[in-house]
Amino acid sequence: MDSATPFPPPDDWLSYEPAGAGRRVYLGVLHDLETGRMVPGQRLIETELAARFEVGRNAVREAMQHLVARGVVDLSPNRSPAIRRLNLAECMDVMDVASAMTRLAARAAAAGYHPGHAALVNGVIADLDEAAASGDPARFGRARRIFYRAILLIGGSRELQRLFPAIGMHIIHAQYPSHRLQGIRLADYRAIIDRIAAGDADAAERAVITHVENVRAMIRELTAAETR
Repeated sequence: MDSATPFPPPDDWLSYEPAGAGRRVYLGVLHDLETGRMVPGQRLIETELAARFEVGRNAVREAMQHLVARGVVDLSPNRSPAIRRLNLAECMDVMDVASAMTRLAARAAAAGYHPGHAALVNGVIADLDEAAASGDPARFGRARRIFYRAILLIGGSRELQRLFPAIGMHIIHAQYPSHRLQGIRLADYRAIIDRIAAGDADAAERAVITHVENVRAMIRELTAAETR
């Protein structure tokens, strides 16, 4: 791939997302979760979603099924769907999966990196810096998604591209909207990209492991603070 290869737009990535009206609801819920308009544990009322997004109930139901598959929504018998809320053990389980998948993605990207990717990775880092400086969580979330998509794109593994969005990090990000955690992510993302750009797969994997452990430690600290 050369630097002219089109980069997928932030909200148009993998084919498992619903199409048409269902996609409007699907992306709307993810956006609301990212901006704090919706929160983990919140019930999602079908009629309210249909009215807000100006779609039919079938579109809402389709979106809910895709959000369940992505690990964002829980379905319960005789109750409205709800945004998932994770306990500490469940958060650590998500981080286990995130660690394994991101290590694979970083190794693949380091192996596949060539100078033609420089403009892409430089743009990704610039976007992250600007998003962090803006203080806008939604903007940083968008830049974060582009960071991971760049790694997946450089690595070229369609299987990782297919599986990666299902990890469930949307809930982690929504439950722990910490400015300190954002700072940790920014520094760690720089380290990961630097190792990928150096073509050092082992170092890229180690940078991912360090990042995941940093996030784990912060989640434990924030959880402990909530229970005091």
